[in-house]
Amino acid sequence: MPTPHGRLLPLGAAPDPVRVDAGRVLFGTRAVRGHLTGAPVENEDDLAFSVAAGVRPRIEGFPLSEAPKEYTHMPAGRARFRAVLDATG
Repeated sequence: MPTPHGRLLPLGAAPDPVRVDAGRVLFGTRAVRGHLTGAPVENEDDLAFSVAAGVRPRIEGFPLSEAPKEYTHMPAGRARFRAVLDATG
């Protein structure tokens, strides 16, 4: 969280603890909040809004044949955008 007034917002749950430097949160006026993804109807509303507003995701596409290699891409921090496997190519 390097940005003043920044927010860390984990979505969903993971077994690993989140470690936060209290000084950086307090003196940088930063926040840590959590949020579970919504109910199916809320997700449908979000998708409908995205379509109506022309919101497009930023993705990195990879052929399905490269799935094992690309699986290591994400945890290593090399994914720049959302990593998507393309089963058609």
